[in-house]
Amino acid sequence: MLLTMSKRAAIFALAIGTFLALPVLADARETMQASGAGNAGVPIEQGSASPIAGWVDFCRQHPQECRVDMSEAAIITLTRDNWALINEINRAVNGEIIARTDMELYGTPDHWTFPDSGYGDCEDYQLLKRKRLADAGLSRRAMRMTVVIDEQGEGHAVLMVRTDRGDFILDNVTDEVVSWHETPYVYVSRESQHATAWTSLGHTSAPTATAAR
Repeated sequence: MLLTMSKRAAIFALAIGTFLALPVLADARETMQASGAGNAGVPIEQGSASPIAGWVDFCRQHPQECRVDMSEAAIITLTRDNWALINEINRAVNGEIIARTDMELYGTPDHWTFPDSGYGDCEDYQLLKRKRLADAGLSRRAMRMTVVIDEQGEGHAVLMVRTDRGDFILDNVTDEVVSWHETPYVYVSRESQHATAWTSLGHTSAPTATAAR
């Protein structure tokens, strides 16, 4: 479970001057270079992927949330203030929403929406985090809804925030924001931010639904 994963990201809170844990990021570079994973902190895009049906429906209902301003930064410059903001919103949304599956809430395996009722599953948490971060001034273009396969072999959705220090993951099963490669997940695809298109992250088999929790 993610709650028992490495706590190395806690070094962020103790770093002096830069606030960011440079040893952690150096470790990430070494790990990914050794495994052939490409540039430090960045998953490799491997062509197009079929868009998630729930995402397409969400974009029909909320076109303003899927519209991308190409003048926005594609990569966020990670500062003390926006790192604090990312962590604050991740914790706040996780604490506000009660986890329920789409089948319990809507009678369907996969339905993407804002958790306005106070209940939702993983993608609903991440959509709300994405909106709040964008409303707070972070570049929506640098935030990517992402589909993974979790430790139980089930589909799961997280929010990937792209920064000059690597790509970080906001998740509803932990309040800890960590680099993508520190999670136990297999990365399947993420939104490419060209209309409703998605980009493959290398795994050839996509889950039929993005969440069971």
